[in-house]
Amino acid sequence: MDGELEQHEGRWRLRFTRRLRHPPQRVWEALTAPANLDAWFPTTIEGERAPGAALRFAHRGAEAPPEEGQMLRYEPPAVLEFRWGTDVLCFELRPDGDGTVLTLVDTIDDLGKAARDAAGWHECLDVLAHHLDGDAAPWPPGDRWAQVHPGYVEAFVPEAATIGPPGDG
Repeated sequence: MDGELEQHEGRWRLRFTRRLRHPPQRVWEALTAPANLDAWFPTTIEGERAPGAALRFAHRGAEAPPEEGQMLRYEPPAVLEFRWGTDVLCFELRPDGDGTVLTLVDTIDDLGKAARDAAGWHECLDVLAHHLDGDAAPWPPGDRWAQVHPGYVEAFVPEAATIGPPGDG
């Protein structure tokens, strides 16, 4: 499992670091352009791409109500940080030769959802890598989550797995 769980200033953080074969500008476009987000991010993101702007997150085809958020940092092509409900997500891009090192940190309040969300971000980042390569993911949505979730349940403390699969809480 490449996601790590750490405590920071009274909250919990899920941290992922991935090396991608594409330059930062290409990865930035995949993180910010709506057509690219549709390929790998779990919701739509409506709102201006500017610090302080209100954001709205809606699950595609789901009956769940949209969630509100706010753009915290928007520094192309290096840092994208926003609040999504109570979570704070920060994507940092660093050039690495002809590619990019992407670090995703998801700061959460509820430790019980850590394994669930780690498996979700693991799947999303795998799909992002395939999207950047111009390929479709080789598994149906949710299958990768099911493959990696048990590893996060085992790797994290038992209290990090009290909330079940997506849609359970």
